[in-house]
Amino acid sequence: MSLRIKPKTDCRWDLVSLGEVMLRFDPGDRRVWTTRNFEVSEGGGEYNVARGLKRCFGLNTAIVTAFADNPVGRLLEDLIFQGGVDQSFVRWVNHDGVGRTVRNGLNFTERGFGVRAALGCSDRGHTAISQLKAGEIDWEEIFGKQGARWFHTGGIFCALSETTPDVALEAMQAAKKHGVIISYDLNYRESLWKAIGGKKRAQEVNRKLAPLVDVMIGNEEDFSAALGFEVKGQDENVSNIEVEAFKKMIETAVKEFPFKVVATTLRKAKTATVNDWGAICYEGGQFHEAKYRENLEIYDRVGGGDSFASGLIYGFLAGQDAEWAVECGTAHGALAMTTPGDTTMVTLKEVTQVMKGIGARIAR
Repeated sequence: MSLRIKPKTDCRWDLVSLGEVMLRFDPGDRRVWTTRNFEVSEGGGEYNVARGLKRCFGLNTAIVTAFADNPVGRLLEDLIFQGGVDQSFVRWVNHDGVGRTVRNGLNFTERGFGVRAALGCSDRGHTAISQLKAGEIDWEEIFGKQGARWFHTGGIFCALSETTPDVALEAMQAAKKHGVIISYDLNYRESLWKAIGGKKRAQEVNRKLAPLVDVMIGNEEDFSAALGFEVKGQDENVSNIEVEAFKKMIETAVKEFPFKVVATTLRKAKTATVNDWGAICYEGGQFHEAKYRENLEIYDRVGGGDSFASGLIYGFLAGQDAEWAVECGTAHGALAMTTPGDTTMVTLKEVTQVMKGIGARIAR
């Protein structure tokens, strides 16, 4: 295996994530603009990975984030307690009583059904984490003194403000100094980047950070929009031609950047509730393709990619090879999309059963 991962005995943390955690409002079977009731949960691209590794795979994880110190922030704190991710590195910022200067992020998300796609409406301007600046987190304490085996962040965090890329860079440099594996999910979101320079700015930021990344995660749109690579025949749906073209894109990327692993999910959305689902992983000069599941039934697709990432990372942290890791990530992502919310509700036993091809017969 090309990744040199520090032994668990030398580190307090298996993984530390850096990113925003938002309060998700789910209208259930109704629309955001017609419901009278919401169910709330916590979620965020980078956080979801840490939570998956804790709740499903039983590893020790922590989140670096920031909240406005008000009842909404404390609700997020309580939800994270239930997920088990350590909050020692959460920054609490004084609230002005109104939210003019600092607030907590909200995310209104419909699951979608049939021909009606999932829909997200974020309300995350001026959040506490978006105002984080370089020098405010003691990365030496995290990586040098307490120790971590893996660090994870991504393009969503870096798109939050002008200062967050500097925080990510600082964290990644400290992690690299102490031999911590660094993963980065490109997770390109046009809605986040469009007000601060669009694709041009996204590529400037991500190409600056890419040389520090060991494990790069992203689909063909991410590699194109966030890193500037092009693939012929690009399409939102998966085809054999597209997969081969994307493999060539990855091969081009690893010539320019020192990625040891590149991984992506492969999704063909037939409807909001029926997808084809698979993944590929590049490691050590070889491609490994997970089992491609056709007509996978989806309950809530949000967070499926993050659960793929946590399963993939678990595989490597557990000492498994790339083929096993990508199968684990694909199975975990598939299972996570059978339950509501951004985060996983499944067990390691269920993941390994899916990996072995055990069906959905009732367990008694």
